Amino acid sequence: MPLVIHRPLKIALLGYRSNPFSGGQGIYIQCLSKALVELGHEVDVISGEPYPDLDPNVNLIKLPGLNLFAEESPFRALRWQHLKVPEDLFEWFSMITGGFPEPYTFGERLLRHWRTHRPRYDIVHDNQSLCYALLELQSYGVPIISTIHHPITFDRDISLANCDSFSMRLLIKRWHYFLKMQAHVAKRLAKIVTVSENSKRDITTSFGTSPALIEVVYNGVDTQTFKPKPNITRQANHIITTASADQPLKGAQYLIPAVAELKKSFADLQLTFIGQPKPGGATEQLIAKLGLQKCITFHHGIRATQIADLYAEATLAVVPSEYEGFGFPAAEAMACGVPVVSTDGGALPEVVGDAGITVPKANSTALTEAIQTLLLNEPLRRQLGLAGRARMLDCFDWHQTAQQFTNLYRGMR
Repeated sequence: MPLVIHRPLKIALLGYRSNPFSGGQGIYIQCLSKALVELGHEVDVISGEPYPDLDPNVNLIKLPGLNLFAEESPFRALRWQHLKVPEDLFEWFSMITGGFPEPYTFGERLLRHWRTHRPRYDIVHDNQSLCYALLELQSYGVPIISTIHHPITFDRDISLANCDSFSMRLLIKRWHYFLKMQAHVAKRLAKIVTVSENSKRDITTSFGTSPALIEVVYNGVDTQTFKPKPNITRQANHIITTASADQPLKGAQYLIPAVAELKKSFADLQLTFIGQPKPGGATEQLIAKLGLQKCITFHHGIRATQIADLYAEATLAVVPSEYEGFGFPAAEAMACGVPVVSTDGGALPEVVGDAGITVPKANSTALTEAIQTLLLNEPLRRQLGLAGRARMLDCFDWHQTAQQFTNLYRGMR
């Protein structure tokens, strides 16, 4: 059999927003693009704002939008020049009426970029925009693959389940209107990739996508950044969590009461939150109601190296989510050698395995008991910390992820 030598691929990675400081999608774009160029491929990241923090060998193509989430007053963000651009006007109007237009408007800007520059790629890999533009590009003969981390229907349904206000329920449904587009596109793409077996089952159910078209490729973990730091002293009775503090999906509403209960036995207990609550929002109100202002600190907009330092100071990490398509917070804590208490929400059991304590989701009592168990048992903390680090090194490596994608890319050409 003759030796087959493959040439490097030219790859476009698409991200409608790629925040480098929060959210799994920004991490995904950053780490996957770096791993692909390290395999010798040429990678362009085509992204809307906020832009990712990329390896110097990855080329960033910017498709600026209105970035209304960064505006103090989105109502006053529209300028006369935006009136000439249909997607700008649509983005502004949709945003001020409670919608989330970014996946759609990113796709329209992508089509304009394509028609203007006529780029040629061996593969175009979308990161969960699932915009209509992908179907048009696919009709041109462009090989398209899209990663769905998890169907956002779960975010919507959990938000609705945690909301008693009729008007707020209408806003939640309005915000998630883009899901009709995503479900339509997901059923018509040639290949979907997801990051866990759990997400594959949920995509099949929520979007009606054929399981035969969905491939599971686990995320990697940056084990060089997220690693144990023996030079940093761990603090006693110090819990850390990473979550979008006001999203019901992330479970802060269950962790905070658990902290209040634990304070009765551990007076010096501290909770570090990597995330930012909305001023006056549900999380701030709950903290004030339980009198926990002095024992909870928030960190927002910090780099991965700073997050790793915070993990190094913590006694243990908690992942209280009701649902995760993969679970970067659990994986990164484990990579740092921090013992983890996690719920069984979504794919978290696939990530944590037997290297952490897993409890039922949406259960403050279960969280309280598991955290207390670890706070009182230093040998168990040490054992789980070592096991978690070993599991990340063995099972969740970005080089392996990039190689799996390379094989998928070549199979679609």
